[in-house]
Amino acid sequence: MPTHNLSKIALDTIIRKSRVHFYKPIQIAEILYYHRTQKGLNLKNLETYRNISKRWRDEVSIRLVGRKSTSSQKYQDNVFEQNAMPPNLLAALGEANKNGGGFIEAYIYKSLRVKLGSVHKVRKYIKNSTEDAFSIQGLVDRFVKTPGLRRSIDKMYEIGVHGLFATIVRALQAQITLEIKNEDKDILIDFERFIKMVLGINAKQTKLILPAALYRVGVTNAADRGLDMWANFGAAVQVKHLTLTPETVEEIAENIAADRIVIVCLDAEKKSIESLLKQVGWGERIQGIITLNDLDEWYRLCLNKKYRDRLGGTLLKDLLREFDAEFPSSAEITPFLRERGYDKMALAGNGK
Repeated sequence: MPTHNLSKIALDTIIRKSRVHFYKPIQIAEILYYHRTQKGLNLKNLETYRNISKRWRDEVSIRLVGRKSTSSQKYQDNVFEQNAMPPNLLAALGEANKNGGGFIEAYIYKSLRVKLGSVHKVRKYIKNSTEDAFSIQGLVDRFVKTPGLRRSIDKMYEIGVHGLFATIVRALQAQITLEIKNEDKDILIDFERFIKMVLGINAKQTKLILPAALYRVGVTNAADRGLDMWANFGAAVQVKHLTLTPETVEEIAENIAADRIVIVCLDAEKKSIESLLKQVGWGERIQGIITLNDLDEWYRLCLNKKYRDRLGGTLLKDLLREFDAEFPSSAEITPFLRERGYDKMALAGNGK
C-alpha cells in the first residue's frame, strides 16, 4: 500500500482513538502547520520536532480545550511509534498537507469540532434536565453510544460518582474528628511546629472537627490505574467503567495506600470482582463495591420530591460544574478555524 494511504489510515486511527481533549491529533496538526509555514523542518528526523512540538500542541490545546497534557513524556511520545504516526508516515502527510495548502490540518481540527459538538450535546442534556427527567444511566448511555465520546466514558462516570457522593455526604452533615491523645507536654512542645503544619492543630488546642469531604484526584492519563477519589475520612475510591482482570484488581489494591477502598463498577462486573478480590487476598481492604444500579437508585432518591429541594438542585448544579471543569467547550474552535483559514476548506468525510 502506498505510504500516503498508510499515513491517512494512521491519522484516522489516532483521531478515532483520541479522547475529547485531542492531544495527539493536535500535536500532529501543529507539526504539519509549522512544516508548511516555516522552512527547515525535516519530518523524517524526529529529534527536530519531538520536544518542541509538545509546546506547539500545548499552546493550541490550552486555547481550544482548556488544558494541556499532563501524561508522562514516554506516554506522550507514543504518538511517534510505529503503531501510531512514525516519522516516515508523518513526512508523507507533511508533503500532502503542504501541497494542499493545509487541508490535513483543517481535517484534524474539523474532526475536533465534531467531537466538541458531541460534548456540547451532553452538556445541554445536563443543563436542561429537571429533577424529574435526569437519569445517570441516561447520561452514561450518551457517552457509550457516541463514538467520539466513548473513550472518555470513565471520566464521565467518575464525575457522576463524585457529584453524588459529595452531595450525600454534605447532606448527612458527617464530621471527622482529629484529636491528639498523648498528654505528654514535652512531645507537644518539642513537636509543636509539626503539629501545627502537618496536623493543622496546636499544642494548646489538640482537637479539630472537620466536615467529611471527598476530593477527585484530577486529570490522569488513559493508562492510569491509580486513585480516582480520596476522602478525608479515610476511604479511597476507585471508579472503573471497564472490565477488570485479576492483574488490574491487584494493581488497584497495591497502588492505593489506604486501608479501606471503595470500588465503583458496572453491575455485570460485581461478582467477578468479588471473586478476584478473594483470589488475590485483598477482600478485607475493600469496604464496598458499588454498581451503576446503586448509583441510579441514589440519584433517584436525591431527585425525587422528598429530597429534591435539599439535594436534587444542588446535585445537578455540581454535576454541570464538574462537567465543565473536565470537558472542553466548543466556544474557541470556530474563531480558531477562521484565523487559520480552515473554515474555507471544503473536506470530504467526517472533517466536513
